Amino acid sequence: MGGAEDDEPPSKRVKVSPEEIKTLSNNLFLTGPVGCLGDVMARPLPSQGDKEMVGSKGVIKRVEFVRIITKALYSLGYSKSGALLEEESGIPLHSSMVNLFRKQVLDGNWDESLVTLRKINLSDENILKSAAFLILEQKFFEFLETERVMEALKTLRSEISPLGVNKKRVHELSACIVSPSHCILPGLTIVDIATASSRMKLLEKLTKLLPPNVMIPERRLEHLVEQALNVQREGCVFHNSFDNTMSLYSDHQCGRDKIPSRTLQVLQAHLDEVWFLQFSNNGKYLASSSNDRSAIIWEVNDDGGVSLRHTLTGHQKPVMSVTWSPDDHQILTCGLEEAVRRWNVSSGACLQVYEKAGLGLISCGWFPDGKHILTGVTDKSICMWDLDGKEMECWKGQRTLKISDMAVTTDGKKIISMCRETAILLLDMEAKTEGLLEEDQTITSFSLSRDDKFLLVNLINQEIHLWSIEGNPRRVAKYKGHKRTRFVIRSCFGGFEQAFIASGSEDSQVYIWHRGTGELIEALPGHSGTVNCVSWNPANPHMLASASDDRTIRIWGLNRPSLKRKDTFSNGGLHLCNGGMK
Repeated sequence: MGGAEDDEPPSKRVKVSPEEIKTLSNNLFLTGPVGCLGDVMARPLPSQGDKEMVGSKGVIKRVEFVRIITKALYSLGYSKSGALLEEESGIPLHSSMVNLFRKQVLDGNWDESLVTLRKINLSDENILKSAAFLILEQKFFEFLETERVMEALKTLRSEISPLGVNKKRVHELSACIVSPSHCILPGLTIVDIATASSRMKLLEKLTKLLPPNVMIPERRLEHLVEQALNVQREGCVFHNSFDNTMSLYSDHQCGRDKIPSRTLQVLQAHLDEVWFLQFSNNGKYLASSSNDRSAIIWEVNDDGGVSLRHTLTGHQKPVMSVTWSPDDHQILTCGLEEAVRRWNVSSGACLQVYEKAGLGLISCGWFPDGKHILTGVTDKSICMWDLDGKEMECWKGQRTLKISDMAVTTDGKKIISMCRETAILLLDMEAKTEGLLEEDQTITSFSLSRDDKFLLVNLINQEIHLWSIEGNPRRVAKYKGHKRTRFVIRSCFGGFEQAFIASGSEDSQVYIWHRGTGELIEALPGHSGTVNCVSWNPANPHMLASASDDRTIRIWGLNRPSLKRKDTFSNGGLHLCNGGMK
């Protein structure tokens, strides 16, 4: 019967054997029209069926889902299962061209891999050049490793340099020609360059660089699962434990019993209002200070109980605050416009007194090296001292407010202090610059997060503001509910990954908010006077301490009926400033 073929002149008809048809078909399947549309199989995989969805929400593409599972199986070492899934689903992990490219990289066939890279049809020329740079860099180093210096030089001059990528790195490679033995590929020594390990690392770099629909990133499934768990954890306002408590078998939701809300101990050793307290960095000690002109070091026992270790006396005025050294072996106490004293935590001995004639010290802090301290002075200056009491440096500045609170970042680069009623100074020691965090209301106190990224600022209008101090300071959250009309009330970060904010209050309660949502989740009764200060144990997310005008310290823990409350009275050694006992 007539068709288009039948109308062709006999001279133009060609007889093709079945074997030739098969060969031609395979070649077209593998290579495509060279120099035109590129390799069909080199394109992002696969186009057919991309719109087919799985899951109850209809938002998961079947092809992507299967490929990610396949990748996870290979990553976990289940190679047979991964291959079986590819075969059964009909969805290959990589196109034939990408598989060829991967093999060429692992085999060190650099020139061929560059040709194949071009056939993958990457739309971004910058990505293409960056991938070629990585391949040629590996080629360059392998030439050097085998002492083929002239070939390495040729590769650098005629292949790497013309790419115009990473000129700084090109200069470094040039230096390698002069001294190959001192040349190092990031993460590898020169002797490791030609190993399978280095080529595998190269492939990992290429995987990160190339589009994910071409080469699926390593551990993508694990990353997605971790993201899902993080979302669940962040959405759980009561989450306050380590992540190994979370399960993939069910949606995560904690109960209120994860928050320390039960009084486990009442510590009654101070003879007057307790103004300040702070746990040590390792969570093994608690220090408190009082209007009775003393400070106390408490020890956190293995069973979670707290016992008195040392009572420190010697100040002539109320003790405003305490500060732990970075290694927790020493502590500073600051009298009310008086002196700062340094104590040995183990013995309770007073090691040094820091004071200025005619002036009072009103705040203190440690440098991260543990060899220097900072003090705020009543003349509105900040002074740095060595441990022996020698004044090293003093910054007077133009302040309008006596400095009361102070903090130093853990890298020692930034000093944070109050400089006006409504402003906090961020002094960058390295850049020699000053930044300001400014509020509309009077600031009464502040505290620094353990990662140095946030400040918690208490205001006179009964609000607590959370500020990000990375770059330009900006307010990111506020917390309301506690009472403050007359006194300085202090708040703190705490709980697992500092996910909570706690504060004292003039209504005798301890308030706890979820840091991320700002939701008030607890108001804890128990004290009979203003709660001046709170501190959350950094090593135990289930332990919180509060200090009150009722002369007591309360230790809060989980609300478990089996736990019995302990009352602890003064039962330790009383230490004078000279280290004596009485």
